[in-house]
Amino acid sequence: MGDFMTISSCRTALAAMLLASVAFPAAAEPVFNRIASFAVADNLPEGDARKEATSAEIIAATEDGNTLIYSDSPGKRIGLIDITEAKAPKAAGTVSFEGEPTSVTVAGAKALVAVNTRESFTKPSGFLATVDVASKKVEATCDLGGQPDSVAVNKDRTLTAIAIENERDEEVNDGKIPQMPAGDLVILSLKDGVADCATIKHVTLTGLAEIAGDDPEPEFVSFNGKDEIALTLQENNHIVIIDAKSAAVKTHFSAGAADLKDIDTKRDGAIAFKDEQSGRKREPDAVKWLDDDRIVVANEGDYEGGSRGFTIFDTAGKVLFESGASFEHAIASIGHYPEKRSSAKGVEPEGLEAAKFGDDNLFFVLAERASVVGVYKDTGAEPELLQLLPSGISPEGAVAIPSRNLLATANEVDLGEDGGARSHVMIYERGEGEAAYPQIRSADKDGLPVGFGALSGLAAVADKPGFLRAVNDSVHSSQPTIFTIDATQKPALITETLRITRDGSPAQKLDIEGVANDGEGGFWLASEGNSDKLYSHALLRVNKKGEIKKEIALPEALRAGETRFGFEGVTVVGEGDDQVLWMAVQREWKDDEKGFVKLVSYKPSSEEWGAVRYPLEKADGGWVGLSEISVHGDYAYIIERDNLIGQAAKLKKLYRVALADLKPAALGSELPVVKKEEVRDLVPDLKALNGYVVDKVEGLTVDAAGNGYVVTDNDGVDDSSGETLFFSIGAIDAM
Repeated sequence: MGDFMTISSCRTALAAMLLASVAFPAAAEPVFNRIASFAVADNLPEGDARKEATSAEIIAATEDGNTLIYSDSPGKRIGLIDITEAKAPKAAGTVSFEGEPTSVTVAGAKALVAVNTRESFTKPSGFLATVDVASKKVEATCDLGGQPDSVAVNKDRTLTAIAIENERDEEVNDGKIPQMPAGDLVILSLKDGVADCATIKHVTLTGLAEIAGDDPEPEFVSFNGKDEIALTLQENNHIVIIDAKSAAVKTHFSAGAADLKDIDTKRDGAIAFKDEQSGRKREPDAVKWLDDDRIVVANEGDYEGGSRGFTIFDTAGKVLFESGASFEHAIASIGHYPEKRSSAKGVEPEGLEAAKFGDDNLFFVLAERASVVGVYKDTGAEPELLQLLPSGISPEGAVAIPSRNLLATANEVDLGEDGGARSHVMIYERGEGEAAYPQIRSADKDGLPVGFGALSGLAAVADKPGFLRAVNDSVHSSQPTIFTIDATQKPALITETLRITRDGSPAQKLDIEGVANDGEGGFWLASEGNSDKLYSHALLRVNKKGEIKKEIALPEALRAGETRFGFEGVTVVGEGDDQVLWMAVQREWKDDEKGFVKLVSYKPSSEEWGAVRYPLEKADGGWVGLSEISVHGDYAYIIERDNLIGQAAKLKKLYRVALADLKPAALGSELPVVKKEEVRDLVPDLKALNGYVVDKVEGLTVDAAGNGYVVTDNDGVDDSSGETLFFSIGAIDAM
């Protein structure tokens, strides 16, 4: 608590590597940047069919690298994407099945698709389909005798292996195993990419694991160059190495446990890396070979474990490297830590990919809950974290295409029914240059990351060009904070934090959406109310120590028409006794004419309230409202936006209103209507990183040098990709 806490530059080795790579990559060091995003719904017909749930889970690429193929379990299909021009992916159609595709891989001109057709958990079934990629025709199917999960092929495309999970019913015995029937591994021979059903071999896996050994539940398979298969038994916390040609188990070992330090295990509205978990079972999901003698596993966890990182083993089960909490810490430093998952399994590393790009052996770790991809360089010893890439919501699978310097991820969550982001496939290219993401990060304090997210308002630091303040909203309800940002660095750096307190404790029941300097070293804050959550609409005056010294409730004349869409920004005009605060109300209140919202004024010296009316643009779907107000020169600058996302997003604009036009009338009287002038369409800025257009453009300010800055709200990575976009729009007076 107390004064702004200066964040030290002390870091863990991995965090230092991350910051060095994203801040100042050497000219000779290539980086990955996202070049395109493809909404899976674009592979569906026009009309109502486009609205149905989609998902991109496991993804593969044809051998020429020109076509991506992903599994879409909810739609009972696989989808194809033409990436001949990688920056402009095109829908290439789908193939449907009588069952749910769980995984897909490619052998020559064929796609091999594992399809789940189970009648029930106790009557599992499935088949392997061979699909001709060019014609999109199913050429053959092989009965697998159980419910398949992962599928892989060996390097010379002569063998395929399928993990038969026969997954458990989470409603039975609290989801604990054993639950019969047991799973196994299936191996088949391939000829010209087509599976030969007559060669099917079942590898028995019972009696191997210490945990529920009679009920193995295989999860993920991977081949090395010696035709050995690495297989994870996730719920059993076990790893098996199998000779693919003989179908014999060579070795097997427990995945073991990790002792985790400096993690957050409490879902309490605050990010605090001060907890420990001893003996946390790894329970790995994906596995990939780094070479013929080493594997890397992603420790997602299941019902009893999940160690929040990844582990490198040799084939005898010796731990060669354990990431511990370092991956999670690096993720927190770029604002992607999912606080609501703290009491569960944190960022949940789930998917993996490994490939050689040029002279570099790389592997990619996909954090499901953080919606981010870690790019690691395999050094043969401790891996080097090179980058963190922004992904869609919940990356599940990835495929590397080194011949084209490409990487693609499949992101499984589709929130279209709730007006959120659709499932996407995202494409990245490796090349010379600088990493475009992150655009903002935090320094460490005492060697640990300062977590942030849900940034909702901006203000300039007086007389210090390039330095700003930001606030977080109620997503981090137990940790209301004013952040100091050094935007002269690239990425911008959060250097200081000021916790907002009431009576010595973190202030509760605040939803801070705006911040402004009070002229005396402290701040004015605008808190948006929500009666359902007992949050009050209010103005707060905070001193330089973060202590709330005055809380100003709305007058009855204003409060009578309230809705939960309240103040979304606060700015100051004038000084001393002439100081006037202006707040932007997000949407129409009960006493507003449709299409008009209030800009509300408050004069602290006289405690006078007033307002004007601001005309909104007409909504093209969804709703339109205000997100920020900031005064510079002779104008008040206002962000007006719709609540739509992705391709549906239409309105994300910056307008201005002349201060001379801000002549408030008394509340309850006829309010004057102000005139607005469009300054900038922000949609191109929001598309600059080649992701989908986010909905919440929340913060705007103009620094001491007259440059405008914008920030988006990532909702604390809750039903969000977690991306925080922070960028300058240049000299505001030149617009």
